Parts: sequence; structure tokens; C-alpha cells
Amino acid sequence: MKRAPRTFKAVPQSVETASGDLARELGLPWKQTGMPRLLIGRREWVGLPELGISPLNAKTDSGARSSSLHAEEVVLSEDKQRVSFVTINHYGDRISCEAPVVGSLKVRSSSGIARRRIFIETEAVLAGGFNLRIRLSLANRGVMRCPMLLGRRALSGFFLIDPQGSHLLGGVRDLERFVPGTRPT
Repeated sequence: MKRAPRTFKAVPQSVETASGDLARELGLPWKQTGMPRLLIGRREWVGLPELGISPLNAKTDSGARSSSLHAEEVVLSEDKQRVSFVTINHYGDRISCEAPVVGSLKVRSSSGIARRRIFIETEAVLAGGFNLRIRLSLANRGVMRCPMLLGRRALSGFFLIDPQGSHLLGGVRDLERFVPGTRPT
């Protein structure tokens, strides 16, 4: 007779001890990191108000160096200073966008293939109201579950990722308060 594997759920408890003292008490390595970090999940709701895109389900990926946005019909202007493209939001609405180009680099995808990608820079707003300026490469992410990927350059210094949690900063309705035009589910 086979036994079902046992699963344990960690329950967070309030701790009165400072982080450094607790780490030393448990014999763990510890380094003062400076400012506190926000805890986010493996997916978070994001709006890109400068591009008129909201809501987007973004995957947080500390293994990816750069962030990426789903883009189709990408057209570079003749002077290569601007790019126009079409993307989709969470509801499947096709949104035409135009943005200044901030660079073009070879990026190696998770499949190991390196391709030249166009980079843009824009403001990103998370469901909890946190605003940050990020660089995004434009790539066809049509087969991916999430049309946007937040890489470690965007996350560094601000966030810690809980790989078991999703949308820890809030839902689509929370994003609606910070990004005009986001319709509730």
C-alpha cells in the first residue's frame, strides 16, 4: 500500500527579534541589505500607463536579466528612433503602441537562442501602487502564459519573490485605483 506524500505548509509568525540577531541565533549567514524589500509573488498585475496598457499579468523571473513585453507587428521607424507595435492586455484587447527606442541588444531566450531585440523604457505600476521605471525588450510571447516578464534588473533592490504566491500586491481591482482605464474583472 502506497502512502501519500506528506505536505507541510509554512505559517508566517511575527518575530520580535532583529533580522541579524535571528540569523546569528539560527547560525545562518546574514548581510545587512539596507532598505526593506516588498514581497511579491511569481506573478503580479502590472499596468504600463505611458503605453496605455493595463492590466497585464507579469511573471517575475529572477533568472532573466531583462524584462520583456509581448509585441507583434513591430515596425522600426526609418531613423530607428521610434518603434510601433501591437500587444494585448489581460482581456485580449489588441493595443497599438508607439515608444522611443532606447537600445537594441542580443538577448538569449530561455530556449538558448540569441536574437537582437529592441528595448524601450516606460513607467510600470504594480497593483499595490508601486511605480518604477523599467526597460523592456519587445518579443513575441504569444505562446507564453504571461505577456510580460519582469526580470532581475527591474526587481533588484525593491522586491523579494515568494515563488508559491501569486498577485501578493493585489488584484486587478487594486491596480484600477492606480492606473486609469483598467477595467475590473
